[in-house]
Amino acid sequence: MVTREEVLGFTPQKEIIYNKLLPYYESIDCESNCQIADIKSNLARAVQLKELRPGVVHWTSKLYTYINLYGRKFSKTDHLAFIKLYYDLLVIPELEFKLVERFSKMLNVLLKKRSILSREDLVLPWRPLYALVKRVLYSSYEQLGMEWIPGSIEGCLKNVVQSARVYFSDESTQEMLDEWRPLMCPFDYTMEVAITYFVLFLPTTLPPDKHQLGFKLWLDEFLQIWDSYHNSPQWEGVSIMTDRFSRVADDNIGYIDWGPYIPKFLTCYLRGFNLPVGSKRLQVARRTKGYENVVMATFLVAMMGKNQDALNHLKTFFKAVESFFHPSNAGRFSFKLQRVLHKIPQAFIKRLHRERYAKPSWQNNIPDDYKLTEDDITLFVEAFKPVIFLAIFSKMGHLDAAAGLQSLALVRPELVIPQLLEKTYAALETLTEPHQLTATLSCVVSVARSMLKARKRYPEGASHVIPILTAVLPGIDPNDFIKCMITLQAISTFSALVPLVDCSEAPMHWKDLTEQERELCSATATFEAFITLFMERCFTLIENSTFEHTTSQDSTQAKVNRQESLAEVGVASTFSTMLNQCSPEIYQVALNKLFNYASSRVLETKVAGKMLASMCRSAAKVNPKKALAKFIPHCSSIVLSLTSSEEAQNEVELDNELLFNLQVLSEIVRCDSSVLLTYKSTILEVLRSTLHLRCKQGYELACNVLKYFLKAMTILYPLEYCSNAEGLGKPISEYLPIRHWAMTGDVHNLNIHWHIPTPEGIAAAKEVFAVFCRPEIEKLKGFVKGQNLSREELLQSLTIVLNTVIGMAFILPRWNKEPVTDIIDFRVEFTELNLSTGIPETGSEFENTREELALLMNDLQVYMLEKHADDTKSLLSIITIYSHLVSYFGCSKEEYNSRSHSFALVKRSMEDKLRRKKNHLRPLLIDRVYLQHDFRRINSSKGSYTAIDRVVVHNLVSLSISQYSEVRTKAQEILLHCYDYYSVSKRDTVNKVLAGLKEDKDIPHHQFKGSLYIMVGHGRPPFACFHRWKVLHDCWLAIIQAGHSEKPSIMAVIDKLMVKIQKHFSTVAIENQITDECLKDAEHLLDSTSAPAPIKGGLTAEEHEQATQWLQERNQENTMIYNNLVESLVNLIENGNLRWKFSQLALGFLGLLIRTDIPFPARGVRLMVNSLVHEALTVRKIAVATVGAILKQQKRPHKMITIDPAAQSSSTAAASESEGGLNPGTRSDNTWHHYNCTRAPTKEEWEKWVFVEKTHWGYYQWPKPFKVYAPVSEQPKLGRSIEELTPGEKAIYVAFSDPDFIEQLMGFLSLEDRKGKDKFQNKRFTLFKGLFRNFDDAFLPVLKPHLLRLSQDAQESSQRCLSEIVSGLIRGYKHWSFEKVEKLWEFLVPILRTVLNQMTVDTIRDWNMCFSTASESRDPRKLYWLLETLMESPITGDGGSFSDASRLFVLQGCLVQQEWRVPGLLHRLLVYLEQHLTHTYKNVRDRVGSVLSWIFLFDFAMPNGNATTSPHTADFAKKLLPRLAALQTIEVESSASASNTEMMEVQSREEDGRQDIIKLSKTVMKWLIGSLGKMYSPISPEMLKFLPMLAPLENVESDEELNELACLTLACMAQSLLPSHNIPYAIQALQEVANGTSWRGKCSMLQYMQVMIFYNLFAISQPEYVEQIKNLIVGLLKDERLEVREAAATTLSGLFHCGFFRIDSQLQKDFEKMCKTKLPAKRLRLQDPQFNAEAFYSSIIQRHAGVLGLSACIQSCPYDVPVWMPQILMDLTDHLHDPQPIELTVRKTFSDFRRTHHDNWQEHKQQFTDDQLVILTDLLVSPCYYA
Repeated sequence: MVTREEVLGFTPQKEIIYNKLLPYYESIDCESNCQIADIKSNLARAVQLKELRPGVVHWTSKLYTYINLYGRKFSKTDHLAFIKLYYDLLVIPELEFKLVERFSKMLNVLLKKRSILSREDLVLPWRPLYALVKRVLYSSYEQLGMEWIPGSIEGCLKNVVQSARVYFSDESTQEMLDEWRPLMCPFDYTMEVAITYFVLFLPTTLPPDKHQLGFKLWLDEFLQIWDSYHNSPQWEGVSIMTDRFSRVADDNIGYIDWGPYIPKFLTCYLRGFNLPVGSKRLQVARRTKGYENVVMATFLVAMMGKNQDALNHLKTFFKAVESFFHPSNAGRFSFKLQRVLHKIPQAFIKRLHRERYAKPSWQNNIPDDYKLTEDDITLFVEAFKPVIFLAIFSKMGHLDAAAGLQSLALVRPELVIPQLLEKTYAALETLTEPHQLTATLSCVVSVARSMLKARKRYPEGASHVIPILTAVLPGIDPNDFIKCMITLQAISTFSALVPLVDCSEAPMHWKDLTEQERELCSATATFEAFITLFMERCFTLIENSTFEHTTSQDSTQAKVNRQESLAEVGVASTFSTMLNQCSPEIYQVALNKLFNYASSRVLETKVAGKMLASMCRSAAKVNPKKALAKFIPHCSSIVLSLTSSEEAQNEVELDNELLFNLQVLSEIVRCDSSVLLTYKSTILEVLRSTLHLRCKQGYELACNVLKYFLKAMTILYPLEYCSNAEGLGKPISEYLPIRHWAMTGDVHNLNIHWHIPTPEGIAAAKEVFAVFCRPEIEKLKGFVKGQNLSREELLQSLTIVLNTVIGMAFILPRWNKEPVTDIIDFRVEFTELNLSTGIPETGSEFENTREELALLMNDLQVYMLEKHADDTKSLLSIITIYSHLVSYFGCSKEEYNSRSHSFALVKRSMEDKLRRKKNHLRPLLIDRVYLQHDFRRINSSKGSYTAIDRVVVHNLVSLSISQYSEVRTKAQEILLHCYDYYSVSKRDTVNKVLAGLKEDKDIPHHQFKGSLYIMVGHGRPPFACFHRWKVLHDCWLAIIQAGHSEKPSIMAVIDKLMVKIQKHFSTVAIENQITDECLKDAEHLLDSTSAPAPIKGGLTAEEHEQATQWLQERNQENTMIYNNLVESLVNLIENGNLRWKFSQLALGFLGLLIRTDIPFPARGVRLMVNSLVHEALTVRKIAVATVGAILKQQKRPHKMITIDPAAQSSSTAAASESEGGLNPGTRSDNTWHHYNCTRAPTKEEWEKWVFVEKTHWGYYQWPKPFKVYAPVSEQPKLGRSIEELTPGEKAIYVAFSDPDFIEQLMGFLSLEDRKGKDKFQNKRFTLFKGLFRNFDDAFLPVLKPHLLRLSQDAQESSQRCLSEIVSGLIRGYKHWSFEKVEKLWEFLVPILRTVLNQMTVDTIRDWNMCFSTASESRDPRKLYWLLETLMESPITGDGGSFSDASRLFVLQGCLVQQEWRVPGLLHRLLVYLEQHLTHTYKNVRDRVGSVLSWIFLFDFAMPNGNATTSPHTADFAKKLLPRLAALQTIEVESSASASNTEMMEVQSREEDGRQDIIKLSKTVMKWLIGSLGKMYSPISPEMLKFLPMLAPLENVESDEELNELACLTLACMAQSLLPSHNIPYAIQALQEVANGTSWRGKCSMLQYMQVMIFYNLFAISQPEYVEQIKNLIVGLLKDERLEVREAAATTLSGLFHCGFFRIDSQLQKDFEKMCKTKLPAKRLRLQDPQFNAEAFYSSIIQRHAGVLGLSACIQSCPYDVPVWMPQILMDLTDHLHDPQPIELTVRKTFSDFRRTHHDNWQEHKQQFTDDQLVILTDLLVSPCYYA
């Protein structure tokens, strides 16, 4: 056998196997070798020629297409060379973002198939890729508008990193840890940055012998970090931290013990759904949305193996959330929860495939002892079954449940399918709930293949097929569209799996049949009747779908049309599938019935006729010989007889009988040409009679006959889609179909029967062309020369030509002309791929047909626009012909995309995801091969841009700006398609388009509007975002100088254009470069010894020099165009001739031109600065943003020096700590930059200090090397004179030194913009920051009077303006000398004191933003004056409560930015606030509580690290607890007298302290609420000790504020994540409440307990904790207070329901024993004077406790009936006549049982005996009034 290496000359990496199944496969190998050689040669030469555009871009697209066509059909050597080249291209410094996106997509494709390249084959450096990711993801220039980054680039880059990290070196893990650990500060956003880098880059696929170099370096460390965070910080949430754990778990299954962490991961996962729990169901807002289902699914499945811990926990998880899947419990959580049912089984199947069916590869194998066992699989399926069957009927839809069932049925069909079928049969019987049928049928479709294929595990599956098919037929209902479509899908699916052959005679021929096979054979006798019934149903649907029925007034035509088209496709595809799978005998029956119906009906042709004709087409395709013999003679005879008269030929409206038969004829000719040729003469006769009918609908149907007849003769397509390649016509004695149900096709031996155009068929096509099309062409030529044709005749001729072109498109060759070379200077070959597609030999007859027609359409268009410009219908036909001449060669891209999408949907629903390996049904494989052929057809149609193409495109431009809107719209659509088709055509027509925008009276309105719409682009990037500086220059200037029409429609288009430019514009490179590495890679590709060799060699030395010279000239040209564009825009604005809107557009364009690499021209700077004081607000806003960016551009580089952080500390231990291991937190080597100032710094101290601006440096680890700014004396000169400034700087300096300019600017900046909506603007802050950074204090003298004036003005706008300037000033003095800083603060401090005393509701947030912005990323020692000013007695009472709260608010904003570096200030502030915890005013207390939550936020220690020296929560709580102890007594008094509580709140003269305790409790609760929502550390034992004191307050009705705070506090505490070491403290707090005297506290505690347990389910489910909680609740069931007992029963029911408690026999016995507590007779109670009432009451409580316990058992199962439930219900009936409240409890239990079990009572009542049902009926059914 000849190997592929011998055939190709190399061993291909991975080919697309479907190419081998094409009928012209022999030519593909030679073709692909030529193409890859061409790509290698031209791609490498383009790199050497340094031509990124268009050379490298063009050949990159060719390589991308090559891979889609052939797969990775190149050698490993070439594969590696391509990867190296594109990797180095991608990491070129400052590469244009659009090229980054393009190269990253290409590199991702090359790296995607991980299995074909091992780590030994390829090593990639990670640092260049990191630099690129950092540049894109965390650009400091993007928010300033100096870089415009495409939105899609982030995803592309992340995909590349995910593919490339597999090939990072062994040492890369340690290098990454060293690089990014210093960013890890839990209080700073850089923590998220670091985690993002780690998640993206860390390699996790190292082999086991190198794990010590991989995940073992970091996994324990990061698991401990994750475990220490208990409040879901942002970086832990959606796919960040857990994504890394999920990936390392999946890549290293069996090498990591996840057991200790499973409970917490599942607890966090459960918490992420935010499920409502408990009677109050109060939800607390969370920072994140929880873990992603995809990530957690992979993670959970990777944890499985060796033992069943993970599976048992998963079972517990589903038990806890089971009721939330019930349809009646839908909520916001439902969508995410439903996805679990899809994603986890999907991940499970993926792992099973990897373990059992995947090909061996270099990747880590799963150890045998960790592989999933059969018991594991069974347990997994059993865990899912209860919830997945509940979710089938979810209000959120059934798709996730269906996908989950599909996965489960692959491994355990016997566990899943029977229950699903049971539900399906029940749904088929119901008439009132059609949604049940659609849901269950959809699920049955998803498991259909497993049902038939799993003969060993579920042999009964096949026996259900025929009953289901028969039972679903009534679902084809014209009155229920959704049910109709799902029914058709079900029938189609089973028909594709099952050959519809009558096997009832098989037992006579096959003696080895099993009993089940005999029954199945007998059942197949009904197939004929089934198909007959199906067709009758379809005919009924057709009759009810006539056009008259669908045009009702109560529905929109658009919606009806969509349903009509879907119904037609559904019926036709289902019928086609059935006929493909029929035996010849059944086919004949179906054909006879179809013909009898069609021949006896006359249907309208819009809806009903179309559906029936589609069914006829299906029959003709399956067996054309039989079908055509019936239909063609019948239809043709009717057509010919009805068109024989001249009167019929001239009728405008034809009879429906003629139209219907013509329609049927047009559909049935779409079949095998070998049979169709038999009827050629008949069809030609029909065409002669009908093509020139006067009736438009008539000749259009005739044109369809013409089109489809030509297609049948000329195109290549599969002839059959049967599941058996040998057909179904064999005798039963030779072939037994029932043993081939759900049989998969063999992709290596498909035996596809192709229709290959024959010489006879081509001859027939030529004859048709000559007879029918050639005369029309001559007519059109004559018309152009002046011969007379009516509009109707012209349209008819064009329609015939168009349909002929479509029908013969496959054999009409493209015009063979030389490409146009005067548009772009190509320095490398610019050819297209030459593909073979099986086009038959046609001779030279059609060689120039396309060219002839294109030139004819050109002449016709010219003539029409001159003589008949108002004949829009003909112009539309010309446009359509243009489109097909240029790009249609038998298959359009839209057709291909539609079929590809349909194929993907069918494949997804039918594929075997467990075994894979293209284990599909044969029809599906045939369809995939045909798609491959279509894809080749589409790509073979692409050619070079020739002179003919140029004529067509320019004609389309002319039509796009024509007078009539419908013509313009259609022409623009085709023109934009041509732009996609020919990349150079846009450049070719840009001048013609822009010419229509000139302000010229001779340019009509429609031309202007049409040109604008072409510029907009209709779903594509607009012209004005083209990545060529010349095109940008021309487009932008043309837009600005466009004719200034004031029409609203024109202005709307201009607005739309500007929005699209803003959306799609990305920074265009001015200076491109090619690195030496890229040149070496290109040379290596050209010198490659791997076959096929490149066609051309490398460049000569002279050519290299020319390439370098060309690149320099190109860069200089771009620079010149850029400067010219800026100058031109400035000139246009300054000339003052532009109207206001276009002037603003020009200014906006200038804003887009601010860059990082080229200084903005001085004239542009001057214009922007002057625009700061423009009268128009929009102009000023643009100017503010732009000048801020310009100042950033002008920023001078500051010197950095390397220091040793340990050397800065006075501690001797600092050096050893710095050099030692990881020790995050406060250390002796990082405290030297903390804020410890007790007085103002001196100059000597200031100059001695080393300032650390970034707050995260030093917390986790110091970076190496650690660089800081050099001293001021070594920095660029401050206080420069105007002569030392650049021209751009001078423009700014002159303006801001002008008092008049500043006065104008301050006036505008202090104006109100939007009343009530204005807020602190960062862009203004950036402007002033840049001014003071670049020019130090040069502008202060001019600004000071205005700052003083603004500080005295209490108006909101003035205060906002001042806050923006002050924040910019503080941040801008970063590099000032000490003297200037000190002098500045002498001026600022009085101003700040003034504004702090006059803040208002409108300005408080602005000043908060001011101080927090000023404090951000600044060493706190530099801010001594600010911090101390804010710390000056914030609560004075002078300005009222609002003033105090406001000062605290701004202080809080400032300190938060300093995070862990100001512990001294935090201690001072805490001591100060402790004196005001009982402040009189609510808003002050609320703000104190909020500030306290931030103070204690930094009380956190990372694993193996030190706590900060900030205040500690435990110490503070210990001080508060004794003060709050009196709350319990206050609660008693408040419950006794509401007026007393009210007095405590209002009467401040009382001295008993109760009022202060209430105020203190409110402050504490505000602190707890804030802390529990923010803090990183877990809820502390000290916080839990507040529970007994706060629980009673939840039910205090006399104080609404106290009640609300208590409710929210307890909700926050209950939903907090409990670490395992704190659970005993929580239980102790619960017991303390239970042992207390407050019944209100007990009720609150029980509700609290249920929520706490659910949100910490896995952590708290330890046996000792479960027992303690059970005893506590059972004890409270016996509480003397009724409310407590009922609350305990509710909580007990909830804990039963979520699986925390098991309802075991012993617990039931205990409850039953309590129920049997004896009660004295009623007579004795009433008559005995010595009756012991206390003992009686005690007995009642005991008995009631037992009843409540049994009731809790009943209520814990609201949607099912376990085996123990009937007896408990019977036991409860014995207590119906007990004293109250027992009787009421029993009756309520039965009432709730009836309500919750009503929907599925038919199923539930099967669990009861007849006697039990009689008793229940008596209790639950109300007696009839008439009984």
